[in-house]
Amino acid sequence: MKVFLLSPANCSGQRARMLQRPDAGSDLSRRLRDADGAALGEVFSFVSSLYFRGKLAYARAFASAGLHVITPCDGLRSPEDRLHLPDLARYAAVDVDPDEPRYSDPLRRDLAALAPTWGNADVVLLGSVASKKYADLLTPVLGRRLLFPAAFVGRGDMSRGGLLLRAVDAGRELDYVPLDGAVRRGARPARLTPRPRAAS
Repeated sequence: MKVFLLSPANCSGQRARMLQRPDAGSDLSRRLRDADGAALGEVFSFVSSLYFRGKLAYARAFASAGLHVITPCDGLRSPEDRLHLPDLARYAAVDVDPDEPRYSDPLRRDLAALAPTWGNADVVLLGSVASKKYADLLTPVLGRRLLFPAAFVGRGDMSRGGLLLRAVDAGRELDYVPLDGAVRRGARPARLTPRPRAAS
C-alpha cells in the first residue's frame, strides 16, 4: 500500500502569471474566474508543465492508499479540489520554506490528521529530495516510511517529469528508498531516450 505526496508547482512563475493576467483568454484562466473554479491538479499541471504532469500521472497510476498535493499555504489537498484565481495569488505570495509558518503550519496540521489514517502504508514523496523544504517537515512525522524514487537523484525537474511519464507508459513502478539517511545528491544520469509520439 502506498500514499503519494506531490510537491507543489511554482505559483509565482511565468506560466502562473499568464493565468492571472486580466486579459488572459484561455479556457483554464476563465474557469479559474468562474464560481466552480478549476481542479488543483489541472492548474498545477499547466503551471509546472512536464514535471507536475508527470508526478500526477504517476501517482494516479500507482497510488493504492491515497494521493495528496503539498500546497504553499493550504497544507495537503486533493488534486481534484477546486482552485480560484485568489487561491493562485495566495500561493504565489508564500515561500515553500520550512521556516515559513504559512507553509509549514498547515502542512504539519494535515500530516498530524492524515498520517494515522494511512496505517502501515509507505509514503512516497514525488518532489525535490536535495533541499530541506519537504524532508525537514515530512521525515520527523513519517520516519523510514517516507520513500522517494532512487532514480530522482541527480535529475532536474524536467528529467524527473519525463522519467515518471515513461514509467507510466511502461506500467512499471520505479524503485524507492527511504529518504531518511539517503544520499540525495549525485552525478547527473544519462539523458532519457525520447518518448514515442502518440499516433495521430
